[in-house]
Amino acid sequence: MSDQIKFIVDNLNKEPFRKNYNLITFDSLEPMQLLQILNDVLAEIDPKQVVDIREEMPEHTAKRMLSLLGILKYKPPGNATDMSTFRQGLVIGSKPVIYPVLHWLLQRTNELKKRAYLARFLIKLEVPSEFLQDETVADTNKQYEELMEAFKTLHKECEQLKTSGFSTAEIRRDISAMEDEKDQLIKRVERLKKRVETVQNHQRMLKIARQLRVEKEREEFLAQQKQEQKNQLFHAVQRLQRVQNQLKSMRHAAADAKPESLMKRLEEEIKFNSYMVTEKFPKELESKKKELHFLQKVVSEPAMGHSDLLELESNINEINTQINQLIEKKMMRNEPIEGKLSLYRQQASIISRKKEAKAEELQEAKEKLASLEREVSVKTNQTREFDGTEVLKGDEFKRYVSKLRSKSTVFKKKHQIIAEFKAEFGLLQRTEELLKQRHENVQHQLRTIEEKKGISGYSYTQEELERVSALKSEVDEMKGRTLDDMSEMVKKLNSLVSEKKSALAPVIKELRQLRQKCQELTQECDEKKSQYDSCAAGLESNRSKLEQEVRGLREECLQEESRYHYTNCMIKNLEVQLRRATDEMKAYVSSDQQEKRKAIRQQYTKNITEQENLGKKLREKQKAVRESHGPNMKQAKMWRDFEQLMECKKQCFLKQQSQTSIGQRNLLGTNISCFEETFI
Repeated sequence: MSDQIKFIVDNLNKEPFRKNYNLITFDSLEPMQLLQILNDVLAEIDPKQVVDIREEMPEHTAKRMLSLLGILKYKPPGNATDMSTFRQGLVIGSKPVIYPVLHWLLQRTNELKKRAYLARFLIKLEVPSEFLQDETVADTNKQYEELMEAFKTLHKECEQLKTSGFSTAEIRRDISAMEDEKDQLIKRVERLKKRVETVQNHQRMLKIARQLRVEKEREEFLAQQKQEQKNQLFHAVQRLQRVQNQLKSMRHAAADAKPESLMKRLEEEIKFNSYMVTEKFPKELESKKKELHFLQKVVSEPAMGHSDLLELESNINEINTQINQLIEKKMMRNEPIEGKLSLYRQQASIISRKKEAKAEELQEAKEKLASLEREVSVKTNQTREFDGTEVLKGDEFKRYVSKLRSKSTVFKKKHQIIAEFKAEFGLLQRTEELLKQRHENVQHQLRTIEEKKGISGYSYTQEELERVSALKSEVDEMKGRTLDDMSEMVKKLNSLVSEKKSALAPVIKELRQLRQKCQELTQECDEKKSQYDSCAAGLESNRSKLEQEVRGLREECLQEESRYHYTNCMIKNLEVQLRRATDEMKAYVSSDQQEKRKAIRQQYTKNITEQENLGKKLREKQKAVRESHGPNMKQAKMWRDFEQLMECKKQCFLKQQSQTSIGQRNLLGTNISCFEETFI
């Protein structure tokens, strides 16, 4: 009990309650204050419970707390009788009832917060069945259930995402890394574009690469489509096999049937159809015609009143009396031949009625069979459309039954496992009893410890006081006793109380001294706490300064490391250049001609001489081109003029071709020759 109270006090002193209780002040709280603390804890779990219980009726408070504890699945100790005491204790704020509840709530606050949050959305509202007959109410209830299921799935997904290990910092790092990769890819693409632009026909090559990519995607799509078609072909082959098996079974059934049985069945169907056509349907048609004629007659007659109906009833009664008289006269005659004929007539009428009844039953059975066959065909089509499988028949049904039998064996095994679990539950109950015995032993040890500490009988006296108060309440409730007995009982109780008070007096004195010590210790604790806070603040400021210094030193270290790597790279480059220079000096100084040829100086001098020779040739060519540029341009101009002259001749010849006079042609020729001489 003390550990329980200590746990409650420690948790109430923490966030978010901040009560600043100790064991003594918490134990000395009044019932109303205890109920307020319990309500504050419940309000932390469910914010709807934020209420000042001084402004609320005790019955409403108890009902509200009990409903929330039921939602949170709190199980009070004991059986049904203890439940009534639990409710009473919750109403009056009894410590033995409030302390376990507070201990249970403070142990699992986060879990209970989640449960209270889910209870707001997952506790189903029970709608009476008479209200569900209304379509709007039924649709609303169905929508409500669908939303509840959707909330369950979303909550599960949310919990999975929370427990999956993803954090916003990791996602941000991933995004930044992806952005860096994107920038690098863009730069690489730009570099590749610049490199490709120098290549001839790069646009054509890019177009061909694009077409290649499109064709590869198309190839993948065609491969996927081919796979789907293969699957469809496989399902079609399976359906074909099933249909072939059905056809074989039907042919086998037709082959096993004998012609005599087939003929007999056909004869029975012909007889039935002929009976229906020749006897039953004409009679029904006649009766329907008579009924129709009668109804038309009734419709054609004027409307009858009450007096007309009375007259018809009197006429019907008179006709019935006449019929009865005729029957009596006939019976008085008692003719034997007529009696025999009446017997045969009765038998014939009975047989005809039986025949009609059987025909009707057969017709109804046929109609029912046809409707069932239609339903079976519809259901088979639905199942075929749903999963592409047929209804089980014959051997397939037997295989299905064998599967069910195997599943039944599995069920029996599982049932046996459940029985083993039940046996294990019995063992656990036994362990519970043993733990209760251990609890009693612990209580005994507690009494011994109390004796050692000098407060022996503290818990026992408290229990005795509670028991005595319970006995007192029971005695007060009992009736039928005399006043003398009650006065004696009161005297005994008073004596017991005085004895217990006298026994507890030294303990109370020690408790007062302990309270004074506790107050002194709390003052000292507050002083130490203030000193600790000031020291912590100073240390925190020093820590922040040191962190800034460390951060600056780390940055300097990074800069120095980058500078070191840069200098190291420069040294390596210089070493490479120095190595190349030494190799060049060795090759230049060596007497071997091949080594000299390998020298870079020799290669450069060779290249320089080649380029100088090439430059001389190009300058000579340039000089020749400059010298021949003027005559060449003049000759090109003369060729262009000559081309224009020939074109002009052609046009003149085409114009003058239609003319037949020779003189004009000669004139034209002389003109052209004159023009040529002037041009030349």
